[in-house]
Amino acid sequence: MIHNFKGTKYSLKSFKTGREFDDRGWTLDAPNETEPTLIRAIYEKKQLNLGEKSHGFYQFADWLPIRKTLEGSAPPITYKSKGLANALGLSNLYITFSGYWPEKGALMKTCSFKETEAYAVLGRMPEDFEKVLVVASAGNTARSFAKVCSDNRIPLLLFVPEDNLNALWFDEPINDNVKLISSAKGSDYFDAIHLSNIACEMDEYIAEGGAKNVARRDGMGTTMLSATTTIGQIPDYYFQGVGSGTGAIAAWEANLRLLEDGRFGNTKMKLFVSQNLPFQPLYEAWKIDSRALLHLHEDLAREQVETILAKVLSNRKPPYSIYGGLYDALKDSHGEVLLVDNKAATDAAKLFEETEGVDIHIAAAVALASLKEAVENNKVENDAIIMLNITGGGEARFASENKNLHYLKPILTFDMNPDPEDVKAKLKGLF
Repeated sequence: MIHNFKGTKYSLKSFKTGREFDDRGWTLDAPNETEPTLIRAIYEKKQLNLGEKSHGFYQFADWLPIRKTLEGSAPPITYKSKGLANALGLSNLYITFSGYWPEKGALMKTCSFKETEAYAVLGRMPEDFEKVLVVASAGNTARSFAKVCSDNRIPLLLFVPEDNLNALWFDEPINDNVKLISSAKGSDYFDAIHLSNIACEMDEYIAEGGAKNVARRDGMGTTMLSATTTIGQIPDYYFQGVGSGTGAIAAWEANLRLLEDGRFGNTKMKLFVSQNLPFQPLYEAWKIDSRALLHLHEDLAREQVETILAKVLSNRKPPYSIYGGLYDALKDSHGEVLLVDNKAATDAAKLFEETEGVDIHIAAAVALASLKEAVENNKVENDAIIMLNITGGGEARFASENKNLHYLKPILTFDMNPDPEDVKAKLKGLF
């Protein structure tokens, strides 16, 4: 927390039209515009001045659209790799690690970079916010929002598929201002989103907004800010496993701000984003240069999600086509979408632990596997400055130090195709 923090000065801007306007508290869309477009935060400070390390995540407050800071935050940590770099034959590999690894200074107790989203989004929330925030998640986002909301007593309604509830572990019990709803066994992230959308039709609830929330994206963009300020220049290449691709969009947007800053070079880094085979809607659209995603039957999608190990990389409706979304980020950065199967991901996870000394999430291992493939196929130079975004890790380490983890349990579970009126009736007056 930053004492006497007065809030960051910024305006909002439509990606599609370039029109600027004020943030009226929880603006998610450009007013009076009909074409779907992301909006961006335009900060008064064009050069990033890092705050004190004691401010945790909020050391990046200059480029966060926030009104307040919260207790308990930790930033992503970037360091130059030795062991993994040697194994891959790379001389300038930098790892940006979000998770729990005390020796490196990484202290995220949910072990995921989704904490960067939560501390930014909740810091954007006005003090007089009267509605209950609604978040749908495949797991890691829910864990992060639940912890931050519990610690800071902010009301939260979560929606998570029943098959992903094992991701909702904590070192302390979650306070009752956080309530969890699940979609039935066999459902996926999109089913949880569907339930959350029904809730948001009610007056008492409001959507967090996902990729459309500038705070979520700029919170995730701190991984890029961490890397660039540590290295002293913008990386040449960026690797991340993606479900929605919001983290990659955020890195691209941060790259553009760093170019405007002027102190970190003029590189437009190439985005390499990767999906876990056989779930590959982003790859299918990108390989034919289609802004529109191709049709994916929901039964086939659920079957594919059952198959993949990195279930958090399974968004059926990612912010790809929307103006300012992943399609535009890949186009502008001359990026690529890569595919990684389960075996390559598990092999990569083992390689990271053997060479760097800590466990990583399987979604982060997908990113490493794609980097390994890119090196083998000469897609990157051996001396290039490479940023590997390890979006989660240290979970096994954290569990070993916290033997009695607490799991958040749902208060309600709904079928895959519930009656919307029944959902609303059961959600009414929960808070």
